Amino acid sequence: MMLLSFRFRPWLAALLLGCSANLWAQTGAPADNGEDAYFRNAPDAQKYVLIITGAAASDEIRNRFRQWSFSLQDILSRDYGYDRDSITLLFDDGAQADSASFRIDGSSRREDIEAHLAQLARELAPGDQLSIIMIGHGSSSEDSAKFNIVGPDITGEEFAQLLEPFSQQDVVIVNTTSASYEFAADLSARGRVVLSATRSRAERYDPMFGGYFVEALDSHRGDRDKNNRVSVLEAYLYASQSVLGWYSDQGRLPTERAVLDDNGDGVFSLEPGPGMSDGALAEIAYFDIPSAAEAKTSTEAIALHAQMQDLERSIFLLRGQKANYLEEDYWSRMETLLIDLARKTGRYNELP
Repeated sequence: MMLLSFRFRPWLAALLLGCSANLWAQTGAPADNGEDAYFRNAPDAQKYVLIITGAAASDEIRNRFRQWSFSLQDILSRDYGYDRDSITLLFDDGAQADSASFRIDGSSRREDIEAHLAQLARELAPGDQLSIIMIGHGSSSEDSAKFNIVGPDITGEEFAQLLEPFSQQDVVIVNTTSASYEFAADLSARGRVVLSATRSRAERYDPMFGGYFVEALDSHRGDRDKNNRVSVLEAYLYASQSVLGWYSDQGRLPTERAVLDDNGDGVFSLEPGPGMSDGALAEIAYFDIPSAAEAKTSTEAIALHAQMQDLERSIFLLRGQKANYLEEDYWSRMETLLIDLARKTGRYNELP
């Protein structure tokens, strides 16, 4: 393959120069071609975030949940292009005595959750993205899994019913609560990326996953491939590996293991990734609003930037489907995509 003279993104240069052998070696179960319908990151698509922070067992825990919630608001606004109207925070009982009350849109009572989800269902267009981040305590038994909110708790099955109107939207659900696995499994569906801070009902201690998930988004710390974006998969890997690293540093056995499902089968993976049973959608699901942080604002630059992001998406999907192709066909398709992306990147870099 010829070497091109203009400046590449770091991850693209690594691919073209063959410096990512380990990246290409990850093959396994083939990805489903139906993934192409989801998380297209179209320039006109809107993204919304709903943060639901449930009831806390103590003032100390409430303050920690509050810090995570407010930090998420700030990070999404500062680094990912969200405005105030596209972030909804339902916090505990909805009361806030200090100057931060303007941040809170309601309580985590069932009626508030239902009302705000119904409002979002009316506002979101097909192809828009809704990310739901759940912070708080959870519980699980053989009968049901629950998210502890103010008033009667809500079960996974009940929450799944509230999400039924979002069948034409891309949905990301991050459940950072204890004993969250069964609740998260109830939400699994085609076109959804679902994260759970725990992998069983036995993991009942408050997880640290939520704090590290926020950290992954902060200043794009979770950006592993250095494309200046953080995908859901990257945030998951950063948070889950940080949790395990903390326990290792303490010389303790981990009491939580995060898992992810994005193929709709309800079977979550500890280590999702390219070519694995889970991870293909999470890799192309991004939190940033398209072109939100882009300095070049000309019509041509915006169009090129959108095309570059779409080509990156196609490259990631093709990589996950490598097992579906003959070797020659696979590399021919990959070369076409990479050269097209390189040319568009070159033209984009030339623009003022």
